[in-house]
Order: sequence, then C-alpha cells, then structure tokens
Amino acid sequence: MSTQPSTTPSTDSSNDPSTSPSTGTTQPRPHVTHEVVNQPPPRVDVDESAHDVALLEAVRRHDAGWAVGELHEIGTLVGSASFQQDAALANTVTPVLRAVDRWGNRVDEVDYHPAYHRIIGAAVAHGAHTSAWAQPRPGANVARAAAFMLFAQVEPGHACPVSMTHAAVPTLALQPDVAAQWLPRLMSRDYAGELGDATKPSALVGMAMTEKQGGSDVRANTTVAVPAGAGGPGATYLLTGHKWFCSAPMSDAFLVLAQATGPGGEGLTCFLVPRVLPDGTRNVFRVQRLKDKLGNRSNASAEIELDGTVAAMVGEPGRGVRTIIEMVNRTRLDCVLGTAAGMRQSVAEAMWHARHRSAFGRVLVDQPAMAAVLADLALESEAATATAMRLARAHDDDAGDEHFRRLATAVSKYWICKRGPHHSYEAMECLGGNGYTEEFPLARRYREQPVLAVWEGSGNVIALDVLRALHREPESLDAFDAEVALARGGHRLLDAHLDRLASDVRAILAVAPADAERGVRRLVEAMALALQASLLVRFAPAPVSDAFVTSRLGPDRSHEYGALPSGADVGVVLARW
Repeated sequence: MSTQPSTTPSTDSSNDPSTSPSTGTTQPRPHVTHEVVNQPPPRVDVDESAHDVALLEAVRRHDAGWAVGELHEIGTLVGSASFQQDAALANTVTPVLRAVDRWGNRVDEVDYHPAYHRIIGAAVAHGAHTSAWAQPRPGANVARAAAFMLFAQVEPGHACPVSMTHAAVPTLALQPDVAAQWLPRLMSRDYAGELGDATKPSALVGMAMTEKQGGSDVRANTTVAVPAGAGGPGATYLLTGHKWFCSAPMSDAFLVLAQATGPGGEGLTCFLVPRVLPDGTRNVFRVQRLKDKLGNRSNASAEIELDGTVAAMVGEPGRGVRTIIEMVNRTRLDCVLGTAAGMRQSVAEAMWHARHRSAFGRVLVDQPAMAAVLADLALESEAATATAMRLARAHDDDAGDEHFRRLATAVSKYWICKRGPHHSYEAMECLGGNGYTEEFPLARRYREQPVLAVWEGSGNVIALDVLRALHREPESLDAFDAEVALARGGHRLLDAHLDRLASDVRAILAVAPADAERGVRRLVEAMALALQASLLVRFAPAPVSDAFVTSRLGPDRSHEYGALPSGADVGVVLARW
C-alpha cells in the first residue's frame, strides 16, 4: 500500500475543512484582506509655518520678519504628532464641572485633560497671548497674530482664554491701580493651570458680560454692584447677578459688566472679578453648569452666579461699554485670526488628501474638478490671511491706523467669520467619508468655525456696528477708502467694484434708518470683498489675485466653491500649498 498522499480530490466532505461534518454547510476560509492601499499617510511632523507661504509673506511684509525664527519653532511644534494627539484628546476628553468637593464644600472648579494644559501652556510660553503688549515694536501685533494663528490652526478651543487675556490689557490699563496689580501677571509666559493665591506669577483673564434676558444687548444687564466703601474707580464693590455666558471659567480674573449703585457713581460699569482674593480665599463665583456647545469643546463655557462677589471698578461709572470696547475690538480681531487659521487647516488637510489619494486612474489633485475646488478654497484662505495680517499691523501703535482698524476690523469680522463654516464644510467634503469622521480633524473644524461668527457679535450686531461707524466716525470711512484705493488700477473689476461701493455707501447714508439697516449686510459684504481683493491685487502673485477678483467680483461669479473662471491659473494657486 502506498504511503504517498493521494492527489485525487476527496469526495468525503468530512475531510474538507470548509465543510461542517454535522451539517455539510460551507465554513469561512479566511485570507489576508486588510491590506491598506490608496490612503494618505498621516499629516504629522511638518512645520506648519514653513508651508504657509501666504502667512510668512504677510509677516515679512508687515514689519515682523524678525519673528520668523520663532514662528518656525511654533510651526514645528503644532505640526508634530504629539501636539496633534493632544488636540484630539483635549476635544474628546472634555472639561468637567466639579461644583463641590467630597465633603460638600463649594469649589466651583472645572477639570481639564492634561493635554489642554500642555497646549495652552505652549501658547503662553510663545507669547500668543500678550507678547505684543510685553514687547511693543513695529510688527509686534503681526508676530503675535501669526503665533496665535499657528496654535489655533491645530487646536482652537484654547485660543479663547489666550485671546481674552490679550484683549483685556487695554481695558485694565484704564485703571492704573488695578493694572499695576494684574498686568505683570498677564505678561508672564509661565502658565499655571490651577487657581492660586495673589502671589501666583501668571494669570489669564476671561469675560462674563451677557445675561439671559439681554444677550448682545448688554445695557439690559441686571447684575448689581454695591460699593463696599465710598466707591468709584478702582474701589471695591460687591456684585450680585447671573451671567449667561462666561468663557473659560477657570481663568484667574474676569471682566464683567454690572449696574453700579451708590455714591461712587451709577450705571452700567466695568468691573474686574478675581477668582481668588488677596488673602487666598475663594471669591464667590458659582459655576451653575457648563454649556453643552456645538463645538469649541476643549474650552469650557459656563453659567455663573455672583452673590456678594468681590470686584474692582475699572474705568468710569456708567461708562462700562466704552471701557470694555477696546477689549471687544481686540477679540473681534482674534475672531478673524481664528477663522483664517481654521481655513488654513481646512485647505492643508484637503490638499494633503488630494495629493495622496487616487480615483479613476488619477491622483485627485490632478483631476480638474477637484483642482478647481481646492484652488478656490485656497483663494479664500489666502484672502483671509492677508486681511488678518493687515488688520494686525493696524493694531500696532506706530502704524497710526486707528481709524482704519475701527471700521476694517468690524467689516472683516462680519465677512470672514461668515465664510468660515461653508469653507470648512467644502474642505471636509474633499476627504469624502474620512472627512466626516471624528478621527480626522475637519469634522472638529466644521463644528468650530461657527463660534467665531457668533462670538463678540453675530452678523447683525457687527453689521449695525459698521453702520454706526459710517454715521458717527466718517474718518474711519476715509481711512478705509484710502486703503482700498491703493489697489486702483491693478484690476478693472476691482476698480468697477470700488466705484459701485462708493455709490452704495453714499446711498445708505442718505436713506431712513430702517432702510439702511435692511441693506447694511450687502454693503458690509461689498466692503469686505473690496478690502480682500485690494490686498491680493497689491501683494499676491497675479494669477492668485486675478482668480480671486474674477471669481468674487466678476459677472459669472458663483455661490459655490470650485466654479472658477475658465482662465484661472489653478496650477499657480495650488503650487503655493
């Protein structure tokens, strides 16, 4: 009998491993199927500043070339795999309110994942909060803005307290005795996340202005401030009331608005509320709940109760809005910076995907329809970045641009922040299904962009502010006109747009207030496009500016991204990314 195995197929199903001996049914015969191909590699360990051509061009153009070295350090940090992992953790392991300790004592603390503290600590260490105030020089606000944008590009939530701390400086400076106590701590680059006593070397500042019955109408606030002594600027008051939105409730101090009473003066007034008093005891600052927000999830926002809460009056009684307005204007600028940073992230991620993914026999970026969408998104991002950097330079004292920045900041905040959500959606779509999942950053970015349009004045609030400036501050319109006129002669469509804009401004200033309010959104949009187009015509490569102007101001412009004019040089636009 042969000992060699038979080569004849067996007909006995009991010897076939794919067949069940009891039922005769076929069983799985596994093979290796999970070979990953045609997926982009992780976009990590890149210098985000080195790849941001428009940002570095603007930094050098606006007198901040001295900061490029540190911006490369920041770009390498935020582009690292570890920083991106921290960004993901900070947004998935979100802040938790701890109202009382285990014995039942009120502590009103918010616990964050350590990743959040690492991120905000790095931003503070690089001066993304107050470097422009601590070391003023030509281009200081440009350098600070670029640093802020690089951090916010990867993790936007922490940018809220960073922004408010930067913006609080000019308001606190109005009250010298309060400023002497607090400004050195705001300028510090040493971050300490926990609450400490008055000897804590650093501090972050938040805001708590709006109330449930008023919202943007802060003059409807009902929080009451009673003087602890004689009252007046710099004096101690006791505040009682409910604040509907308090951003970053673990900040060391807050600027709030309350109705002052007593002999020191009355009316809506600005106050500084410390979380911890000089003797080390906790101020009354009851965190009622954390808001369950659409986005901005790494940053806590809360409802708070003030009940005999110690505060110091900042500025003159009854002039709270005027006292705090410069803080509001600075945070509006940071809304523009944050949106531009988000646009940069959206395009960078979409471009990375398109350059590493193939479909129907070609890399995505080489397919005309996709290339047109990417180029259009890139144009929007470049225009936002150019505008943001120009506004930042206008905030340097040596620039002498206070009238320009007054109007241009509001105009840009309205338009750029409104463009953010749709822009992020279109970029997310470029990634297809991957973009819609939480494992990729664009889903988070899509949820993040709307907050920048809402924060510090939603669309109508900003548009009406522009209308007030046109009526009350004609010098701001003169400065705006002078800026955009620098591009006249550079593109015929822009010249025609500027002519129409001048006519539209005259018309809206001549009509009844109700008619002006109904038409102001269209006017603000036209002003924003004029500013963006003028900056690109002056400073961007001709194919970039021509594509932007033609697609935004031309007769065949579209409502959707990707419908570029047939003559647009898509290759040049994409090459800058």
